[in-house]
Amino acid sequence: MITRVKILPLHPSLPQYRKQAKDLVKAWKSGDSEASERVRTFHPRRRGAAEEDGGFTLADAQLTIAREHGFESWPKFSKHVEAVAREGSPVSQFEMAADAIASGDAGSLERLLRENPGLIRARSTRVHRGTLLHYVGANGVEDYRQKTPQNALAILKILLDAGAEVDAAAEMYGGDTALGLVATSIHPVLAGVQEELMKVLLEAGAAVDTGMVNACLANGRGKAAEFLAGRVAHLDLEAAAGVGRLDAVWAWFDGGELRTNATRGQMQAGLNWAAEYGRNGVIEFLLEKGADPSAQDKFGQTALHWAAIGGLLEAARILLKHQAPLEVKNVYGGTVLGQAVWSALHDRHGIDYVPIVEALVAAGADVTAVTVPTGDPRMDEALRWKPAR
Repeated sequence: MITRVKILPLHPSLPQYRKQAKDLVKAWKSGDSEASERVRTFHPRRRGAAEEDGGFTLADAQLTIAREHGFESWPKFSKHVEAVAREGSPVSQFEMAADAIASGDAGSLERLLRENPGLIRARSTRVHRGTLLHYVGANGVEDYRQKTPQNALAILKILLDAGAEVDAAAEMYGGDTALGLVATSIHPVLAGVQEELMKVLLEAGAAVDTGMVNACLANGRGKAAEFLAGRVAHLDLEAAAGVGRLDAVWAWFDGGELRTNATRGQMQAGLNWAAEYGRNGVIEFLLEKGADPSAQDKFGQTALHWAAIGGLLEAARILLKHQAPLEVKNVYGGTVLGQAVWSALHDRHGIDYVPIVEALVAAGADVTAVTVPTGDPRMDEALRWKPAR
């Protein structure tokens, strides 16, 4: 989950932030709801604390404000503010370069790199410690900079030509490279440049492994997972299943048994990915090898839940044939049918969910788990709802 961070103004004032901290202490102690929400969201030790807690200090308020802006501590935040306020400082130049990357301002980026060539290996003073190259990923950095401009390829080439370290790791998500960020981000997808960005990074020597493929699967980036899987020498069972490589899935079994260097956890995760991305041959194979269709992931989703989310009728039919349970609830309280209807009502991809809802109802799904009418006549008919006469 990405927590929104506040934007620093072009010329920040440290005295103003000190005043804000004092005001936050007063607001917290008065029970102000907005202050409570800020502290509960950003203060690492105050989550769930009562509004009337009189132990909230100026240091607590300063830490909250620092975390709101993406810094670990008040001293680091105040140092950053002072540096940004100094025109021409390395920190100020880095921030301007990061803005240029997010906005696609190639001219400003080139000028800044000419004026200070060392920027290309500099790191953000924020907690993620990213380099300028990481900002191309539009992922894991400040949310207001998570944008992919139409000229993102040109921006990437400027950074690489300037000597960017292609496999530099930063602290977002446990240590990602620019390739990992690009591959798992929605913004390059929406801009239509994700695959081209990945190609350029790979040509520049970026490393890729099966873990990166799994990260794509976990973030809903099925096409990126397929693309990277073609560049990985050895896929683990989970990744192979998620990208539909039945030949590679077969290789993790010795006869009817899993090889010793594969786990049931990987097999179950692979079943879920296969269901989410419609890898029907893999679904059938894993179920025949003993994968459990009733197993739930950390969100409480079964493989059938994932098939329902994507409106994948054939995947659902295979799972139902293998007695996948219908009434297991996910962490949101949704049965498979409930999840299918929710996905239909919130769909932004033009998926027709009526056939899968009809199949679930025909298989015996409890229609009382869904609130009707839904507002969609075809869906209501599929749910066998009839208006009162």
